Amino acid sequence: MNGLAAVLFDMDGTLVDTERLWWQVTEDVAAGLGHRLTGADAHEVVGRAVADTAAHLVRITGGGEPQHVAAILGGEFLRRVEAGAPLRPGARRLLGELEQEGVPFALVSASPRAVVDSVACGALGRVPFAFTLSADDTVRTKPHPDPYQAAAERLGVPVEACVAVEDSPDGAASADAAGCAVLVVPSVLPVPPSPRRVFAESLERVDTAALRRCLEPGRNHG
Repeated sequence: MNGLAAVLFDMDGTLVDTERLWWQVTEDVAAGLGHRLTGADAHEVVGRAVADTAAHLVRITGGGEPQHVAAILGGEFLRRVEAGAPLRPGARRLLGELEQEGVPFALVSASPRAVVDSVACGALGRVPFAFTLSADDTVRTKPHPDPYQAAAERLGVPVEACVAVEDSPDGAASADAAGCAVLVVPSVLPVPPSPRRVFAESLERVDTAALRRCLEPGRNHG
């Protein structure tokens, strides 16, 4: 291990406060299908790809067609994101520190390409990501390991030398399965512990030294 090779950031709920918007969109679409969204649906909504949430809504309501519901979800989410997606506390400072220290970093999201591009040109405008990766860029998205494996391969670095920064159970599972060390900053749902995961209450408490410590043997997982 040669230290921190790259940092791979989730987008929704991690760098930008969009999980709330996504929940509201899903709540509205679910209501249109005759279902009241509750906490019991959270694991099928938070951190999930649009297609996965659409399939869940169709499955529990028996109404609609998955592709049509996904199109409504994606379109309405994009509209709300374009209206404004504020950064999470500490995000701008941490990204600036990584840039100053020359540590490569990329955006690895389960959102559609249109949403990722909107945020990358808006709330995250002028942030020098090495690249952005969306749900459309791999055959399988989170919770599968494909997005983080693809990101490390694209950067040309060992996945084990990357730290993924995530907020959701599915995102953490994706990074974990790929072999990344994972810094979890929970937003909506609690994330269970695992040997690869380190937890922080907020990005305000994270700096580049903390990211490097995520790769150290015997690190604190509390």
